[in-house]
Amino acid sequence: MAEHTLILLRHSKSDWSGNEADIDRPLAKRGRRQAAEAGQWLATYVDRIDVAVVSTAERARATWDLVAAELGERPETRHEEAAYAASVNELLDIIRGLGEQLGTVILVGHNPELEDLSEALLGTRVALPTSALAVIDFDGPWRSAGRMPGLLRAAGRPPAG
Repeated sequence: MAEHTLILLRHSKSDWSGNEADIDRPLAKRGRRQAAEAGQWLATYVDRIDVAVVSTAERARATWDLVAAELGERPETRHEEAAYAASVNELLDIIRGLGEQLGTVILVGHNPELEDLSEALLGTRVALPTSALAVIDFDGPWRSAGRMPGLLRAAGRPPAG
């Protein structure tokens, strides 16, 4: 069993029909459905999530709210401004700063940043279309993320249920 698990979740499909600023763009109808499906998958296949680190963008926050509604127990949520339009190094700093008592953490964010992060964590890039997940196990402490490779346990967009 891994010491720590990081789940990368790309926000669900957003609605481009309005004139909102990028950070304020809402989810599309399809995105709301996708988020619920991701939540159902997590509720089935992940025992526990200790904390959610969520970008402050509206589409990321809305994705997480819909995902969390499907979970048996809603984990602590940290809205992280640094997770919006972040570089890989900024995302690694967030991960490396996690408390060691946290076993499983989900990071809800954006592309291309999450795909870049998957490459830094695994040595190979994981495709993350909207609502896709990557479940990555680590045998070392959070502070070693990106310095020692993780193990990809699962990846992809959860199927419609």
